[in-house]
Amino acid sequence: MPTTAHKTSLPWPQIKTVLLDMDGTLLDLNFDNVFFLNTVPQAYAKKSGLGFDAAKELVLSTYQKVAGTLAWYDLDHWSRELGMDIPLLKMEVAHLIQLHPHVLDFLQLLKKRALPTHLVTNAHSRSIDLKMARTPIGRYLETVISSHDLGYAKEQPGFWSALEEKIPFNPETTLLVDDSEPVLAAAKNYGIKYLRHISAPSSKSENKPSKDFISIAGFSEVMLEMD
Repeated sequence: MPTTAHKTSLPWPQIKTVLLDMDGTLLDLNFDNVFFLNTVPQAYAKKSGLGFDAAKELVLSTYQKVAGTLAWYDLDHWSRELGMDIPLLKMEVAHLIQLHPHVLDFLQLLKKRALPTHLVTNAHSRSIDLKMARTPIGRYLETVISSHDLGYAKEQPGFWSALEEKIPFNPETTLLVDDSEPVLAAAKNYGIKYLRHISAPSSKSENKPSKDFISIAGFSEVMLEMD
């Protein structure tokens, strides 16, 4: 009888395109969590004269109004909405930008195998620029596609059809790795066949496997399948 590992392993010879998320997938989500849950509320508290708890409650409620839309990921939107220079504020905690373990090994292996590898992210261009400047991932990617370039968040069906117009890929032979279950669900509905969920997007949070998608804690698991 086949083992679970065998049943859930990726058929690498059939995969012709690899799509990778950035925040929480290649990069430790701890940076974004600290920034949006602590740095921004602290700065807003100082700006507004509110206490930290009151400022955090207000900022989080403001976030929730646009959750799942492009505005949620738009740094310029938040600069206008909160009256602060959000990209500049990110520099205060930029030292927290870190790769997840084994990411470079995985990217190098994909490059060695000449598998077309694309970054598909909801991140704003200014956030992408900051993270590309502080990590070496850019040299292993054929293209970097932001949802802001396509006009749809990855959770929205329109993103995937717009993506297929931007880069050549066959959903039947494509792998997407992402830490967002709504994004994976949208990709599945579009027909992307091979999906993997990152169950530990932040180094500071517990491992939470998905109930709906095959989860991996890190890229060492899929690298073992490539041997």
